[in-house]
Order: sequence, then structure tokens, then C-alpha cells
Amino acid sequence: MARPLIDTAAARRLFLDRHALSETPSGPGRGDDLYQLIERLGFVQIDSINRVARAHDMILFARRPAYRPKHLAPLLERDRKLFEHWTHDASLIPTAFFPHWQLRFARDAVDLPEKWTRWQGDTFQGACAGLIERIREHGPVSSAEVGEDEPRSKGGWWDWHPSKAALEFLWRTGALSVTRREGFRKVYDLTDRVIPAPQRSLAPPPEETIDWACNAALDRLGFATSGELAAFWDKVTPAEAKTWVATNLASGQLMEVDIQQQDGKLRRSIARPDLPELTPPEPTSRMRILSPFDPALRDRKRAERLFGFHYRIEIFVPEPQRVYGYYVYPMLEGDRIIGRIDVNAERDADRLHVTALWPERGIRWGKGRQNKLESELDRMTRLAGVSKVTYEDGWLRTPR
Repeated sequence: MARPLIDTAAARRLFLDRHALSETPSGPGRGDDLYQLIERLGFVQIDSINRVARAHDMILFARRPAYRPKHLAPLLERDRKLFEHWTHDASLIPTAFFPHWQLRFARDAVDLPEKWTRWQGDTFQGACAGLIERIREHGPVSSAEVGEDEPRSKGGWWDWHPSKAALEFLWRTGALSVTRREGFRKVYDLTDRVIPAPQRSLAPPPEETIDWACNAALDRLGFATSGELAAFWDKVTPAEAKTWVATNLASGQLMEVDIQQQDGKLRRSIARPDLPELTPPEPTSRMRILSPFDPALRDRKRAERLFGFHYRIEIFVPEPQRVYGYYVYPMLEGDRIIGRIDVNAERDADRLHVTALWPERGIRWGKGRQNKLESELDRMTRLAGVSKVTYEDGWLRTPR
């Protein structure tokens, strides 16, 4: 029997709808509305780069223009409806999901000591017990407040002193949790004092967590390969996801579908049996500037297959070899990625400054798109805390 075919246009609409990028952005962007958005996405990746705003703020702003960074902290620090931990990277995650992180804690407790000893040396392990006792007796700490007598290396962001590495290890393995951020620095406390007891006391068996993780990933992707399911939370192994898919295909809980890619090729994926019958909503034609870490674009290969959009961050590419600016923002209009923009919040000058914009090939930059761009940049000034938008001479570039 032939597999159901989902053509490129339908696949894009389904995908964007699952990522909350189809509807016109609206909503208060705070409190329960903000929490429900994060739960819908599954998690929000945290990143320190702050050219316009930090990645997590831009991800949320793209879907809720009323959102401001101050709206996020209460969900983590006061209400404890979010916790911070690892997916494929540091992320904010609904606390309701915390029980399923017990599997990650257990696996990291086995895997990380050897890996981190090769990376950081073995001195961090000896600091763990003392840090736990110090936090228990004296309260939360940041990495700047521990290891006072340890040398601070100038070797780079990831070259940690032993107590910093110990804090991160204890966080990754569940003994500590992030109670708040000060600036962008994590402040750690005992997990018993951060995570509410109803979530902290649950430890589902591994097979239950694997089932939850694969189901929850598929709900948020719409269609996927087993490898994409494993990569979503980065807690299930590829082999476990492959077994889960096979079991659920055999029981009829899943079906295989062919997803037509941008180049016309077909990619076999799995989906719920009702997916081919769904009519995805038509995406809004509003233009949005997205974070490079937006969940819809995080898998660069998938973005290229589905949208024909080849993207990478060129932070570590030497200037003469860069194709674009080192940190440019993808631009979404309808169901197309229409270009990338190099824009920076220059707060001393009270402006959002556009250095360059490269439309994708085949995209005509007319008056209508320019009006949409100006509207989106005007909205972003409020996120960035500046009052005006300016443009570099020659900012509109030829597509590459």
C-alpha cells in the first residue's frame, strides 16, 4: 500500500502550526499565557548572545509581541512552573515535565564523570560534597562565589575552575537546580528547595519516560523520523526511538507518510494516523524576524529540506570568509523564509541599526515587504529597549 503523501506546502503549514508560527502573533505574553506557549513548544533554548535580545526572548516575542523579558523570570523564580535544564542545550522547560528528567540525571551521572575528567580534569569531583554542604548551610551560590582560592583561567568560556565544573556537574545530575539568574549567571540551590515536591517525588521507569518523550516530541513536530524524535529532547537514544517507532507502527498508533521536500524528493517519516486528513491553517502573511535558535529552525538540515533555507551562524568564521554577518536573523513571511537580516540594538545610540538584509533568491523586495519590515522592526524596538530604527548605507544587498 502506498504511503500517504504530504506535499511541501502542506508540510510547511503543519510544521509552522506546531511551532506556533501560523497564527497572527497575539496574547498578553505573560503569566499563564506565556506558560502555555512554552508548554506548547516543549521548551525554550537559552542563549547568552544579545544583539537585539537574547535568544529565548526573541523566540517568545516572535509569537507574543506583548512579551517582555521581565515576564519570564516569575515563572522560573516565583511560581516554579518552569525549571532550567538540558535538552540539546540549556533550556527552560515546564516543571510538569521534571519527573522525566530523572532518566537524564541517572544517565549523566554515569556518562559525565569520564567525559568531564578528560575535558576538565578530575579535581571537580572532589569539590562536589563540599559544595552541597555549603549550599545546604548557607544558601544559593553562583560560580563567582565558589572556588575563591582556585585559579581563574582566561582560556575561554568553557575553561572552568574546579568548583564551577562541580556546580555544573551537580546541576546536570539533578542534585542542584537553577533557582534564578543574575544577569546571565546561574544561581544554584538544592533541588529539594527549588522543584515542588509533587514533581520532585516522581521517578517514572525508563520505558515510561521514553514513551513520553517520543510522544511529546511527535506532538510538537507533527511528523518526524525516529532520529528527529530522539534529537528533540536529546534524552532518548536513537536506538530507543527506533524501537518505539517500530512498536507503535505495529500497533497502529503510528503510520508512515512521505513528506515532499523543497527539492521535490520524498522523505519517509512517521505521524499520527489522522495527520494526512488534517487541514493545516494558512500561515499569517505577517513578517517575523526569528532567533537563529528558534525551535522551527534549530535543525538546520530539516530547515533546508523543508524551506530550502541554508543557514549557519558564522560566529567562528574569519571575516574575509563570511558569507553573511556573523549572527544574522532569519525572516519568515507566510510559509517561506524570505531572507536574513543583520541588525543590532545599539543602546548607547538608542537605536536598532540595520547593517544588511539579504533576500533569498526569487524574493522581490518591493514596497509591501519594506512596509512589513518597518512594522516588525518598530515592534522590536520595544523589545530591545530603544526608540528608533536606522539603516546603514547600502543595507539592501543582492541575494547570494
